[in-house]
Amino acid sequence: MKIVVNGEKVEVTETVLDAVLVELGHGDAKVATAVNEEFVPATLRAATSLEAGDRLEIVAPRQGG
Repeated sequence: MKIVVNGEKVEVTETVLDAVLVELGHGDAKVATAVNEEFVPATLRAATSLEAGDRLEIVAPRQGG
């Protein structure tokens, strides 16, 4: 299924957010996620389904100031 990840079209096979993160190489990373501009906390990722065309934003925290 095709979704948009951080502005780029990506083909994924998984349909649940936590599994998509693993598929994209973010499985153990501390990241913030939003689907279609709605924040999804880590505790809800296993219950969040994705559909073709959804927009996923993955943001990693940065050090500094």
